[in-house]
Amino acid sequence: MANKKIYYGTGKRKTSVAKVKLIPGTGKITVNGKDVNEYLPYETLVMDLTQPLDITKTREIFDVVVEVKGGGFSGQTGAIRLGITKALLDYDSITDADSENSFRKLLKPEGFITRDARIKERKKPGLKKARRAPQFSKR
Repeated sequence: MANKKIYYGTGKRKTSVAKVKLIPGTGKITVNGKDVNEYLPYETLVMDLTQPLDITKTREIFDVVVEVKGGGFSGQTGAIRLGITKALLDYDSITDADSENSFRKLLKPEGFITRDARIKERKKPGLKKARRAPQFSKR
């Protein structure tokens, strides 16, 4: 185990935070101690979080171990995807970013490197929600 390097990445989306570890292995994905298909209820979410691995053709090279907290399934999936992307960039850090086969060149046009900053807007005083005012009554 001395030569097996572990690559780390942290991803955030909405209120979810995911800590991702890429360990050289066979392509097994574990989320909070469960298999990814057992943890996430929809196949589309699983496909969504494996996209960075598929694009870089590293799905069979790494085992992915994820610890995720907060939010719902969609936010957690986005956080895991960003975490996997950051860990892949850590793995590929020896490759020059300008070279044609760098992971950054593959992942950037797909929009995986960008953190999706959309979070819930805070509630304002005198309103029911962030922007929803109480119903107006003329009489």
